[in-house]
Amino acid sequence: QLQLVESGGGLVQPGGSLRLSCAASGFSLDNYAIGWFRQAPGKEREGVSCISSRRGIRDYADSVKGRFTISRDNAKKTVYLEMNSLKPEDTAVYHCAAVVRIGIWCGLLRGEYTKWGQGTQVSVSS
Repeated sequence: QLQLVESGGGLVQPGGSLRLSCAASGFSLDNYAIGWFRQAPGKEREGVSCISSRRGIRDYADSVKGRFTISRDNAKKTVYLEMNSLKPEDTAVYHCAAVVRIGIWCGLLRGEYTKWGQGTQVSVSS
């Protein structure tokens, strides 16, 4: 079965850090662009960060630039999202998504991705 599985979420105080993981099961990530998205209660799902399949080109939403870092380890079939200086407004369910795209493209629009994980909850509160 082809699936993406997120992990690493939890409750953290403002200013804290978390590292999310997105592991592929049943397929290789080599030819996939990967995106991280988040959805807070009552809000639309928004793109947070993405990474291309070649050369590791990255993009970030303005709201997380300088605080979040995306990376990938194709040998482990895993993509990571390192989140630092977390704020209460970062609270959301975080999903990873994948689309076959060989090259340096990645995008932050949800409609561009074809595979989705179930998500992991991130809560930032004191």
